[in-house]
Amino acid sequence: MSKELVIVFVKNIKLGKVKTRLAKTIGDEAAFEVYKELVKVTEHATKALNTPVRVYYSDVIVDTKWENHYKAVQEGNTLGERMQNAFLKGFEDGYKRIVLIGSDLPDINATHIQNGLEALKTSDVVFGPAEDGGYYLIGLSEMNHMVFTNKPWSQSHLLSETLSELKENNTTFTTLVTLNDIDTFEDLIASGFYKNNIELQRKIKQLND
Repeated sequence: MSKELVIVFVKNIKLGKVKTRLAKTIGDEAAFEVYKELVKVTEHATKALNTPVRVYYSDVIVDTKWENHYKAVQEGNTLGERMQNAFLKGFEDGYKRIVLIGSDLPDINATHIQNGLEALKTSDVVFGPAEDGGYYLIGLSEMNHMVFTNKPWSQSHLLSETLSELKENNTTFTTLVTLNDIDTFEDLIASGFYKNNIELQRKIKQLND
C-alpha cells in the first residue's frame, strides 16, 4: 500500500453556486463555465500522479469525473471540519503523508502536489500559499487538529495566523511556491489559463453580449 494520499475537494458544479464573486462581474453562467474548466485542470494534474487520489464532493458524488478513484461527500459544518474529517479518514486507513488541494487553481500541476508530499518527509505540515492570504494546498505527516480549529476561513490572514500558531507549538512546516486562484474578474483575465483558452473566452463573450 502507498504511504501517500492526495485528497481533492470539489464543489459540485451548480449554476449560481460556484465562483460567486466572479459571477458578480460576468454572470452565473459564465462563472459556471470557468469553474468547469478549472476542475478539468485539477483532474489533469492528479492523473499525472502515481499516488492514490480521493475526491470529496461538496454535495453529491459525480460518477463521470475522476473515474476509478475513491469518492465521497464532504462531512462537517465548516471548511475546517470537512478537511479535518477527510484527513482523519486517510490516517485511519494507514496513510502516512497526506495532502489536500482544492479544485479552482488555474496553474496547479502534478509537480506542486508531489512537492507537497515530498516536504512531508521532513516537516509536520506543508502549505501551498495562495496570493489572497489563504492556501491552495495543505498536507500533514500526522493528524493535527489545531490547523483546522478556530481559523479565519476565507480571510486574508488565514495562513499567517495558522503559521504563527504552528510556530508557538513548535510544529515544523514547509511552504511551497505561491499560486493565485481565480476569485475575481481581474484574477481571471490576468491568468494564462484564460489567455490560452480561446474557447472559454468565446463562451464568456457570448454569454455577456
